[in-house]
Amino acid sequence: ISDHIGGFIRPGFNPLLVPNAPTIGTASAGGGLDLSIAFTAPSDVGGGAITSYEAVATDTVSGVVFIASGSSTPISITGLTDGQSYTTTVTAINAYGPSGISGTSNSIQAQDIAGALWAWGANSNGALGDGTTTGRSSPVQIGTLTNWIKRAAGYYWNISAKIDGTLWAAGGNYSGVLGQGNTTNYSSPVQIGTLTDWTAEIGAGRVHFMGVKSDGSLWAIGNNSQGQLGDGSTTARSSPIQVGALTNWSKVACGESHTFAIKTDGTLWSWGKNGKGQLGKGNTTNTSSTVQIGSLTTWSKVQGGAKSQHMIKTDGTLWGVGNGYVGQLGDGTTVSRSSPVQIGALTTWADVSRNRNSVTARTTSKTLFSWGDGGTGELGHNNTTSLSSPVQIGALGTWKVTATDTSESQSSSAIKS
Repeated sequence: ISDHIGGFIRPGFNPLLVPNAPTIGTASAGGGLDLSIAFTAPSDVGGGAITSYEAVATDTVSGVVFIASGSSTPISITGLTDGQSYTTTVTAINAYGPSGISGTSNSIQAQDIAGALWAWGANSNGALGDGTTTGRSSPVQIGTLTNWIKRAAGYYWNISAKIDGTLWAAGGNYSGVLGQGNTTNYSSPVQIGTLTDWTAEIGAGRVHFMGVKSDGSLWAIGNNSQGQLGDGSTTARSSPIQVGALTNWSKVACGESHTFAIKTDGTLWSWGKNGKGQLGKGNTTNTSSTVQIGSLTTWSKVQGGAKSQHMIKTDGTLWGVGNGYVGQLGDGTTVSRSSPVQIGALTTWADVSRNRNSVTARTTSKTLFSWGDGGTGELGHNNTTSLSSPVQIGALGTWKVTATDTSESQSSSAIKS
């Protein structure tokens, strides 16, 4: 009898005493060329305790595999090829050999997004994090580090994540939103706590913060007067609090006083202030708990502005909803929309970020576009002109990622190769 790992006979291998196969969970991207695969241990461990698990990531095109081992869920697989997509399987191993192979996970693309951090626009209270309070009408690099992966900005403050999973903040510290235990402003990034599991998603509203940790749990901090933290209350939180007990959250984005999120099943959810119908529920009623928007399961990314949102579907189309009075929806008008409207006809949108009333978005060819309110230079075109349709910023095709979420900022930022 052959051991399926490597196709050889393992000494002591006994198919009657090996564990059952683990139950596959969700594969999620790490900060660099790695992925994390979650799974559930088998209920039947066979003739002996499980000693390890082995995860295999397979390139969906070439069939090349990457293997990693671990003692429990999740297992990280590193060294993947930039831009390639992978599916993952897991086996359980005891003294008598490996189990059967689990089911196959979802497909996940490896993407090296770590890089230098750049920002531009208004800089009150040190909001850009460049050590000054000087406004910038074109991009300026923040420090010299090249290990930044995400950035979210609120009302003249920002929070950024590094590839090591640490969280950093700068700018105006209204209501202690920077997480430092004080209300002191910081014009350069300072670390929030010591945790290293902020590798999934972060979002910032006017004075509230939301984050998805590496285990898929959802966390909130800050002002909650409109129910924007989603914990079923309107009580402000000065330290992170978990929103419910679910661990299937994938994406999160904050508006002025509202929040949108996407689960791993592709469903779209919202909560908080709804005075302009920005929650997409067909009414103007606030909600302090998470509520699903429609029944579609094809949402992949979401970003929030003051009272509007932008979402990307799995087919690469871009959609907007909410206020459009300065062209921030990008549909060529200044009309507000209470239901999502597609922005143009492109199917190559890769990611999108928002500040208060303007948008920055990147295509799969790594070109950068912006539109909406340009009054403080936040569109990056070296002027203060507002735009109602997407316009490319420069000619570079080397932009790795736009900012994660800048719903209440009047600045913009992106990470360059």
